[in-house]
Amino acid sequence: MRYPIAVFAVIAVLAALGLCAQVPDPLNGTWKLNVAKSKVSAAELAQKSATTRFEVTQDTIKMVNDAVDVQGRVMHAEYTAKFDGKDYPWKGTIDGKPNPDQDAVAVQRVDSHTYLVTNKLKGQTLTIQRTVVADDGKSRTNTVIGKTVQGQPVNVTMVYEKQ
Repeated sequence: MRYPIAVFAVIAVLAALGLCAQVPDPLNGTWKLNVAKSKVSAAELAQKSATTRFEVTQDTIKMVNDAVDVQGRVMHAEYTAKFDGKDYPWKGTIDGKPNPDQDAVAVQRVDSHTYLVTNKLKGQTLTIQRTVVADDGKSRTNTVIGKTVQGQPVNVTMVYEKQ
């Protein structure tokens, strides 16, 4: 009779381990901007190219973005944040000089394929970005609404493809 109890115990342990296993986050990896599929509200907000790398765990997200805007300026941005909606430092440069247009992000995971990023400067919300990874994991869409530091309206849809 001990044999069936031992088998049950092994099955229970394996089932528990299976529930604890993490499925890789669909946002993880390197993404390249598809300029042709992207739309911007003002030409000066457009980018010629952009590559974003994400490292996502159960609790945190690390983002590194390298881009070239339509004016030819080289832009770099990065942050590491928890999915708790609290502010975390954002660092960025334009042509190697500090970018004064943003200093923090607050990130929330809505569901397994959707994320909200609130971009801030000195505690004030500038834009809200909704990132949705397609079900097949091959593309993602960023929809950004709000305003620039100068007060210019922002309404941007950027489409990225997984590399």
